[in-house]
Amino acid sequence: MISSHDSLRLFLAAADNDDKVRVDGEPRAALEADVVRCCLSRKKEQCSFVDHRDVRLVYRQYAALYIVVGVTDTENELSIYELIHNFVEVLDKYFSRVSELDIMFNLERVHVILDEMIQNGHVVETNKSRVLAPLHALTKMADAS
Repeated sequence: MISSHDSLRLFLAAADNDDKVRVDGEPRAALEADVVRCCLSRKKEQCSFVDHRDVRLVYRQYAALYIVVGVTDTENELSIYELIHNFVEVLDKYFSRVSELDIMFNLERVHVILDEMIQNGHVVETNKSRVLAPLHALTKMADAS
């Protein structure tokens, strides 16, 4: 997730150790900066799919927030595009109109939502109620304490 002010809010990578993520020998920070520049430099009228090195970036803009997913050429871009929208709908349902501040101050909850939706790089759940069930259970347990 990227804010329109060039601030990276969330970065997930499929790797053993996120601190040492490298793409084509380039460190993670350089990759992040390159992806941010690539997406923020595009106009609203342009397609939300852009080829970037050996991956295709699929992104959607919601107000001042961009959600970007890098996929291989075997992935269906439209399904990823819809997955991004579904993810935002789940966030909206949980936070009652999600904002960038909700994401910044509740990053662990956003991670739980993503973990419920995507596991090992595969979409496993899109039903909003089932995705949010573990968070609601955690909230009830915390309130009971």
